[in-house]
Amino acid sequence: MARYACRSLLSRIQTRISSPPQTRSLIAGMRRSALKETLLRALRSEISYESSHLPPSPLETHFNSFTIDPREGEQWVSLTRSDDQEEIKIDATLFDGAAPETRSGVVADSDGSNQRLHITLAVEVSKKDSDLNPDLDSGGIIMQFLCSAWPDAMDVDRVYAGPRGIHAIKPYLGPAFKDLDEEMQKTVQDYLEERGVNDELAAFLHKYAANKDRTEHIRWLRNIESYLKK
Repeated sequence: MARYACRSLLSRIQTRISSPPQTRSLIAGMRRSALKETLLRALRSEISYESSHLPPSPLETHFNSFTIDPREGEQWVSLTRSDDQEEIKIDATLFDGAAPETRSGVVADSDGSNQRLHITLAVEVSKKDSDLNPDLDSGGIIMQFLCSAWPDAMDVDRVYAGPRGIHAIKPYLGPAFKDLDEEMQKTVQDYLEERGVNDELAAFLHKYAANKDRTEHIRWLRNIESYLKK
């Protein structure tokens, strides 16, 4: 009788041991579902807060004579401008650095509240005289400028002139802009000023970058939410 009871108990244990894969699968599925719902709740809460606390405005498509491509989902923006003689292309990053405030009487805070945010610009100016012989005329040369946009100023860092459509692996970029003769610096600054690459554009780009950063953050959250809902 005792042997029969032991065999019966062993049989029940073996039966239970044979079924755990289904049970474990069910439990794992329940855990995944619970985690998914938790993540979705957190995402929706964050989206609601970001959309209501400091909601982004629609991104502008024009500024002065420039047309703006907001480059949806990317960390930069493109601006273009053209007339009968020239075409100007600008690629601008979002905020990509910062520097301490340097105005007299201003003391930088440890939390960085007095930091000046930085935006990098690559400016390309090209002639439209493409019918001219590029070996003899400026139609085959483009001017490129590497600039720094601060909240209240546009600085030039580098100047480069090179052949149109040819991308050198390591082109000679000339000396740093600050090392050029002062008169040449002033001439380059005036050249860009006439083409709308100036302090006003720098101030606009800072407002635009802050707005685009909020826009992209909410888009990023919604993309994750959309993925998890599937």
